[in-house]
Amino acid sequence: MNRKTVVRPFRTSSYSGGGSANECVEVARTAVGGRAVRDSKDPARGTAYFGAQAWQAFVSALGRGPEAG
Repeated sequence: MNRKTVVRPFRTSSYSGGGSANECVEVARTAVGGRAVRDSKDPARGTAYFGAQAWQAFVSALGRGPEAG
């Protein structure tokens, strides 16, 4: 298995884009503990893969809010 091997089904984010129905993403866990992210409205368009450390940094930054940036 490699970093692009998805080990759990994609799930749709419960909240994306400030309430707009056009900005939804799906997230799945990868074999190495990272995440795969794709557009729920157009999954064939491609998937972005993030390692475990990168994903954790992203989630931590979300928790700190826009002022952290």
